[in-house]
Amino acid sequence: MAVKLRLKRMGAKKDPFYRIVAADSRFPRDGRFIEALGYYDPTANPVAIKINEELALKWLNNGAQPSDTVRNLFSQAGIMTKFHQEKNAK
Repeated sequence: MAVKLRLKRMGAKKDPFYRIVAADSRFPRDGRFIEALGYYDPTANPVAIKINEELALKWLNNGAQPSDTVRNLFSQAGIMTKFHQEKNAK
């Protein structure tokens, strides 16, 4: 089972709200997921991002592949830096 960290779109038409989730890559974008890691609200001013850092690092260490957008959100939150430091320290 290939696990991806990706966005699940929610919210109303023309008013998106996204959950950051760990999901099997075979499932549809807004379908079933394994675990929710946080959310991303691009319509808020300023943009609202909340990520459970422990869960995100757990999934990255277990081999989950983040999508490009999720990788950028993790980089902004400093999670990718911590992940690479942990990986290189081993």
